Amino acid sequence: MKANVTSRTAQYMALFRALETTRPKDQRLFTDRFAAWFLDNGLRTGVWLCRIPGWRAIAERIIRKKIPGALSSGIARTKYIDDLLQQAVTNGAQQVFILGAGFDTRGLRLPFLEHLKVIEIDHPNTAAYKLAKLRAHKIPAKVFYHQIDFNKQSLDQLGALNNFDFTLPTAIIWEGVTNYLNKEAIDSTFAFLQRFAPGSVVIFTYVHQQVLQEPTAFYGGEKLLQDVATLEERWTFGFEPAALPGYLKSFDFMLEEDLGATEYRERYLPERSEKGYEFYRVAYARRMASKDE
Repeated sequence: MKANVTSRTAQYMALFRALETTRPKDQRLFTDRFAAWFLDNGLRTGVWLCRIPGWRAIAERIIRKKIPGALSSGIARTKYIDDLLQQAVTNGAQQVFILGAGFDTRGLRLPFLEHLKVIEIDHPNTAAYKLAKLRAHKIPAKVFYHQIDFNKQSLDQLGALNNFDFTLPTAIIWEGVTNYLNKEAIDSTFAFLQRFAPGSVVIFTYVHQQVLQEPTAFYGGEKLLQDVATLEERWTFGFEPAALPGYLKSFDFMLEEDLGATEYRERYLPERSEKGYEFYRVAYARRMASKDE
């Protein structure tokens, strides 16, 4: 991400959620009334126009041409993570951490989080922009917002400064982040997550390692990697799905679910599925007790 601007890809995810919210209530997967607040004027105008018959088809056709598969993948992924989070809360999670939160609004829009502590951690640029928009709309501060520049500060330092409670069963969301990091940062983050109590869960996204090594193996992969590099949001890391269980086990996490875009689109949007973005995946892992606990 450029040093002095918010993430453009975070705006695109907010755009997808805003577009979904303009659908009739009986046809949408979720409602995110906050998403449009984070869009620039051009994107916000596009969302408004989609309330006019015929405009939605035009907007979606443009998105599909520009980023094949991203729209349906992003919408289905949002609902899938919502459901995984609700499952974690039902199973006893007592607080929620959202790492690299971007324009995530789960702490504001999901009723089942109403009585839980929600903590967001993000880059100072994106967090400042997000908070400014929320204050402008007089949204009460029910979510705890923390900023971190990973080049200058560690999650452990942030935790110590803010007295994070690692003893509570916790649900951690880490969406749309791992593909921008290096292995050292990934390892460091999972070592931090290892501090949370057994029974905690992490819900995170990743890209199939093959798309970075052989982008032409996936429809739209080569163009997408070129586009994000142009935005200075280059993808740098992926997992091989078959190796993920062993990697997580080294940090005392057990992989319980791992679905690709094809699978979660089929689950949530079978009538709106499309080709593209098959390399994008969502994993759900549970913190197991180590030998010393």
